[in-house]
Amino acid sequence: MTVGSGGRVSLGVPGADEVLHGGLLPARSYMLRGAAGTGKTIVGLHYLTAGVAAGDDCLFVAFEEPAADLRANAAALDFDLDDVDILDLSPDASEFLEDDQYSVFAPDAVEGASVTDRIVDAVETLDPDRLFLDPLTKMQYLSPDDYQFRQEVAGLMSYLENRGTTVLFSTQPTESRPDEDLQYLCDGAITLERTDTGRSLSVVKFRGSDFQPGSHALRITGSGLEVYPRLVPGDFEREVTGERVGSGVDGLDALLEGGIERGSVTVLSGPSGVGKSTTASHFLTESAARGERAAAFLFEETEASLRYRSRSIGLPIDEMIDRGDLSVEYVEPLALSTDEFAHRVRRAVDADDVEMVLIDGAAGYRLSLRGDDDALVPELHALVRYLRNMGVTVILTEETKSVTGEFRPTSENISYLADNLVFIRYLEARGEMRKAIGVLKKRLGDFEPTLRELRITQSGLEVGEPLEHLRGILTGTPEWVDD
Repeated sequence: MTVGSGGRVSLGVPGADEVLHGGLLPARSYMLRGAAGTGKTIVGLHYLTAGVAAGDDCLFVAFEEPAADLRANAAALDFDLDDVDILDLSPDASEFLEDDQYSVFAPDAVEGASVTDRIVDAVETLDPDRLFLDPLTKMQYLSPDDYQFRQEVAGLMSYLENRGTTVLFSTQPTESRPDEDLQYLCDGAITLERTDTGRSLSVVKFRGSDFQPGSHALRITGSGLEVYPRLVPGDFEREVTGERVGSGVDGLDALLEGGIERGSVTVLSGPSGVGKSTTASHFLTESAARGERAAAFLFEETEASLRYRSRSIGLPIDEMIDRGDLSVEYVEPLALSTDEFAHRVRRAVDADDVEMVLIDGAAGYRLSLRGDDDALVPELHALVRYLRNMGVTVILTEETKSVTGEFRPTSENISYLADNLVFIRYLEARGEMRKAIGVLKKRLGDFEPTLRELRITQSGLEVGEPLEHLRGILTGTPEWVDD
């Protein structure tokens, strides 16, 4: 058997080996459990074709699908089973039509040589390094009682492990035939689930190794499955310099006493249309001017909309994207789980060396939680903590609900995540709707405790002098005062 780094056997599913801390342990048996349609057979296809790619001999023991159907269905997902041996133990429909047939299984499956004997014969002949039984619980229907079934399974697993075969078997529990007892007969158990909020994978047992606990998002794609491990921020860390990075807007940088610190988290809050995304775009533009790479994840507008809006105020977003200094991705919140989104952010940081990330905005991110409102803060906390640990400068826009009136810096109670909290709000003065910008918090440095007027012009953002002649700006209806 070909064993990968750390003496592990890859499960072959993208992302799964990270959950398993490198993969399965060789010459052991593992249980893959889940209801119908959760993707168990597809995991087995990943497992066996990964073995073929590694030079292993692989055997598929099929209890449900005939070999021809199995190969055809695998090909539809781009799995090539030409080099995988298949022991076809599926029911034979023609046998069912015989008058004296008492089982949908072929006669030699219940008479003479047992199913276990046929598996052993195939193993003796082929000597596989990897074996997948799908589903093992079909053997239960051929055993006279549950005790004998468990004895047969225990003996079969022991035989295969002694031969050095790494075994993966699937089970499909029902109310009348649970599979909990089988967990005691194997070295590990992996559960696949499908609910209204999506698919997931979790490891419930992994003898001899640690693993990432919890539920990890899972998606069926055109080429099989992909797992998106939950983010564990403490597993990542880079050295971070304390330098400040500016926005390129003099008035805003003055408010921030030179800019925001590299590796910090900045929340830009304010009502709809007040200029949060435009302000964030200035930070992205300045990042490109420093020769850095940035990534923008848009929950509220498309890339085309961002390009158009940026062109209208003279920001060179088009050039940044064309040069590869900026990657822009529109995120459909209801189509992605938070684990999938975190995976995309990690890919940008790890593969593209991104140093600044914009998440625009928190309300769209909340929708990806699919009704679990209590998870917003911990999920977002894990993501921004990971980015902070990696030295990435984060800008997060957050829409507040009130246009004027009582001042609230954020609507989602995420202000504690911010190292810097910059707010923009509307105000009505002398019959005009105007905008004011200020800094409420700057954890790593000092800031100017004034409010300045903000204007969006054809040449970009303009932040004026402090609004010294207005009192009560945070109420939204300020009063003019004398010098």
